[in-house]
Amino acid sequence: MSMDTTSPERAFVLGLDGVPWDLLERWVRGGELPNFERMFDEGATGSLSSTTPASTPLAWPTIATGVWPDKHGVYGFQQLESNYTHRMNTSADVRQPELWDVLSPSVVGNVPMTYPADDIDGTLVSGMMTPEMDERFTQPSELADEIQESIPDYRVGLAWDEYRDSPEEFREELSSLLSARRQLMRLLMDREEWRLFFFVYTAPDRLQHLIWEESALLDHYRELDDVLGEVMEYVAERDAVLFTVSDHGFGSISTIVSVNTLLEREGFLTRKGSDGTRGALARLGVTKSTIQDTLDSFGVTEDVLVERLPRSLVDTVASQVPGDHSLYDVDFEETVAFVHGSGNVYVNDTTRFDPGVVDPDDLAEVKADVRSVFEEATDPETGDRALRVVDGDEVFPTDGYSPDLVVRGIDEYEPGTKLTRSVFTDSGSKVASHYPEGIFLAWGPSVEGGASTTDASVADVAPTVLHALDEPVPANADGRVLKEIFQPQSMAGRGAVSQREYGQTAADDVDADFDDVEDRLRGLGYME
Repeated sequence: MSMDTTSPERAFVLGLDGVPWDLLERWVRGGELPNFERMFDEGATGSLSSTTPASTPLAWPTIATGVWPDKHGVYGFQQLESNYTHRMNTSADVRQPELWDVLSPSVVGNVPMTYPADDIDGTLVSGMMTPEMDERFTQPSELADEIQESIPDYRVGLAWDEYRDSPEEFREELSSLLSARRQLMRLLMDREEWRLFFFVYTAPDRLQHLIWEESALLDHYRELDDVLGEVMEYVAERDAVLFTVSDHGFGSISTIVSVNTLLEREGFLTRKGSDGTRGALARLGVTKSTIQDTLDSFGVTEDVLVERLPRSLVDTVASQVPGDHSLYDVDFEETVAFVHGSGNVYVNDTTRFDPGVVDPDDLAEVKADVRSVFEEATDPETGDRALRVVDGDEVFPTDGYSPDLVVRGIDEYEPGTKLTRSVFTDSGSKVASHYPEGIFLAWGPSVEGGASTTDASVADVAPTVLHALDEPVPANADGRVLKEIFQPQSMAGRGAVSQREYGQTAADDVDADFDDVEDRLRGLGYME
C-alpha cells in the first residue's frame, strides 16, 4: 500500500480461532487463498506464539489486554476454588482493561470470555462461554432481540462431539454457523461509529478438532478467505488498519496422556476409596457413565437433570457416584498434586487449598518431583517422551496463586485430566488440537508491505493496535509494539512508544446457569 505518514483513525481486529501459521503460509504460497495472499504481499505477516498453555480462555484475554494470564487473571474456562470445586470464568474475571475499554466507541462481536457483555461505549455481542442469548448477551441489551429476529439461525457455538460419526453433516452445520456469524458481522458493520472493531470466528477451531484432512480444511479456509476479502474492502473504505490474528495454532494428535492417572501411578494422587456409598454403588455397577446411559435411554439428558436440581445437590451426588472425574473422584486428603483444566498442575499445599496436605516449605521439592514424573513419562509402545513441563513461577511471575506447573504434550501427545485405567490412550475422534504458533497479519495505513514480524506473541497484539492509533500502551503490558511492521517514516514507525496506567478491573460474581456451556466444553474436549 502507499506510504502514509499519518496514524489511522480506526483499527479492525479480525480473530480466527485456531488458525495455524504453517498451514496458512503453505496455502497462501500455493495460490489457494487470494485475499490472504494479498495481505501477505501488501501487509506485514508472521507467526504468533500463544499463551502457556495454548488455550482459548487464556489467549483471547491476552490478545485483548497485552498482558499474560497472571495479570489478567484467567487460567482456564473454570476457576479452581480453594475447596477443589470450580466455577465458570466470565468477563468479570478479566482484571485488565481490554482494547474496547480503552478505545471508543468500539464494536465487539463473538470474542470468547466476554459474557456477560460489558457496559462499554459502543456495541458488544458476547461469544464463547455465553450460556444463553439473554439480555446479558449484548450491549445494548435490546440488540439480543434484534439478532434473534434478523438472524434466527444464530448460535453461539457448536459441539463437534455430536457429529463424531457424521463428519459431512458436521461440515454442513459448521458452514451454516459460519454464515450466521457473518450475518452478525454485517449487522454490526452497519454501525458506522467505531474506532475499534473486534470480531472473532471460532469455526476453524471447531472443524479442526474433528477433521484434519487437507481438502476439507481448504474448503473451509476458502470461506474464511472470502470473509477476509469482505473485511478488507470494508476497512479500506474507512482508512482503517486491519489486524488478522489467531489465538493459537493447530496440529494433529494421536494419543491422550492421562496425567492424573500418571500421578496416581507414581503415588502423588489418590482416588476416592470403595467404602461407604461409593463402594456400594460400585459393587452394584452404578457409575457416572452407567447412570448417564440409563438416563439417555429414557430421553433424560444431563441438561434436563441439572436444570431441575440445585447445583449443590448435583455436586454432592457426583462426588458420591464413582467415575473418572479429576475433581469429584479424587481423595484430596491423600493427594499431593493434581492437574486441572488444560494442563495446569497444582500442588495440594495448605496455603492454597482447604484441606491441603503439603507444607508450603516442601512446595519446591514436590514441584521438582512432579516435574520429573511428567518429563520422564514415555509411551510404552514407542519409547518416545510424551510431555514437557514449564514452571508456573516462570510463566506467571506476578501471581502467587497461579498454577505451580504447566504440563504440555510433545508432538502428537496431549494431556488429559480424566482418571482412566491406562495412562496412554488413543485420542479417538479428536484428531487434532492446539499447537503454539498462530498467525499475525497486518494491512492498511502505515503498515509496511512485505514486512515480517520478529518473535511475535499474543501479548504483542494490543500494544501494537494501540500504537498504530497513536494511543499509549498499558504501562504494565507484557507484550511489545511490533514496530517492525510499520513504514519507517509513518507516525507509528518513527514515533516513540508512549505508556500510561490503565488500572485494573474488579471481578464481580455473575449469577448465571452455565450448564449448557459446560456441555459444549465437554463436547469440544476442553473439560470433563
